Amino acid sequence: MVDQSDAIEKSRESFKGVLLSWRLWWRHSVVASVDQGAVIEERREEAIMSARYLFMLAMSAGIAVLGLLLSSPAVVIGAMLLSPLMGPIIGLGFALSTGDYNWLRKALRALIIGSVLSIAFCGLIVVLSPLQTVTPEIASRTRPNLFDLLVALFSAMAGAYAMIRGRAGTIVGVAIATALMPPLAVVGFGLATWNWTVFSGALLLYVTNLVTIALTAMIMARLYGFRANLSENKTRLQDFIVVAAFIALVIPLALSLRQIAWEANSQRLVNGAILDAFPDAARVSQIDIDFKSDPIRITATVLTPEIENGAEERSIRRLNRLLEAPVTLQLDQFRVGTSATAAEEAQIAAANAQERAASDRTVQDLTERMALIAGVSGDDVLIDRDRRRATVRARPLDGATLSAYRQLERRIAQSVPEWRIELIPPARALPEVAFEDGAPTDAGRDAIALIGWAGQRIDAPIALSGGEDNIAAVRERLSPAVRVVERTGGGANVTATWAPVDTVIAEETETPPAA
Repeated sequence: MVDQSDAIEKSRESFKGVLLSWRLWWRHSVVASVDQGAVIEERREEAIMSARYLFMLAMSAGIAVLGLLLSSPAVVIGAMLLSPLMGPIIGLGFALSTGDYNWLRKALRALIIGSVLSIAFCGLIVVLSPLQTVTPEIASRTRPNLFDLLVALFSAMAGAYAMIRGRAGTIVGVAIATALMPPLAVVGFGLATWNWTVFSGALLLYVTNLVTIALTAMIMARLYGFRANLSENKTRLQDFIVVAAFIALVIPLALSLRQIAWEANSQRLVNGAILDAFPDAARVSQIDIDFKSDPIRITATVLTPEIENGAEERSIRRLNRLLEAPVTLQLDQFRVGTSATAAEEAQIAAANAQERAASDRTVQDLTERMALIAGVSGDDVLIDRDRRRATVRARPLDGATLSAYRQLERRIAQSVPEWRIELIPPARALPEVAFEDGAPTDAGRDAIALIGWAGQRIDAPIALSGGEDNIAAVRERLSPAVRVVERTGGGANVTATWAPVDTVIAEETETPPAA
């Protein structure tokens, strides 16, 4: 027993000796090689707000939001090349490390004003843009997850190291902007479209990444020997403010980490609960969980040697108990044997399942958006998957014209070009077709297009009143599917109104005069 105690004591002494040697080496060989005064002065200059900083930040935000609207990663990367966010954020971390209140205040001021300017500029671009749909690039930045946090962490470590060692460059700025500029642009998008889910989710991601980068920079600065004695006019009030700022930064990060940890653990529980309903050889090839929906929506694909009847019901009961929340589960099973082609069959099955899951998500999103703009429930939206056609009859909205309904239909159709979107509006007043020199004006041609659209959507005939030649010019531009009743007489312009259905029936049943 004595020998064992001696061995433990010798191991402790040996470990302490190694630790002391490492600390001495770090202090004299690494920390001493850093010109801390020069680093601090350079960081101070980059952390202050200037006209160049605000201009480059606005341009970067504008390019980022355009890349997100176009769902173009290349354009988003281009925005990161211009972003000057690295200076004030790393400066915030160094200010916390050295306890410099003035530096902290200037860095926070640059960050807050720059962020507000970027959000406002992005919002203005979205308001003026014809594209206002939530693209995959936008949706991916509406809530923080573990990988987003790791990107921010590694970016901050690289940025702080490069600045301390005097090797800062464009690529380090891009690393910082990767975690911050796209979420900031999405915040502007959510504000412009009044989408609270997008706005709040992107803002949480932005704040989480910002806090992670600032605190990581502070820790890196501490490791390299940056201390409070390097700051000037240090007072107890400044100490209190710095500590308060540190706590204020930690709180949102702690809340985000708690949610991230819960979701990561839930993902593990879901995977295990689904596999428990299958033989040991089965495996989950694809799983998607929407934690924001109520109930929690889960879509999973399982590759199994035997199809298990009732596996979905058993999994739902187990998941309700494990997650302590109601869930819905769509479980797809694909039978995969043990033959030589089993691997290929598994890949094909997984690809088909992913394609079907993506199609289901598209249909669900399309249904929700059409129901929202039409003012009806999702059950009122008719979806034809085979023909890729979606139809909904809109409720009358106060002040909404036929043109407004047509624009709403166009907005959705642009987001799903492979689908045929039909929004049936109420029978609002039809526009008048203006003529000049015997031909429709530009406004008249737009009116004809709107009349033709309304005639195809609403199952009712249209009466045209005006001169014969002008009516003929309008009919020539309308689709044959639009039912038209001609009424001669009136001014130079052509007036369009809705006609009773029996009017067309009567005209079609009249016997034509004998030749």
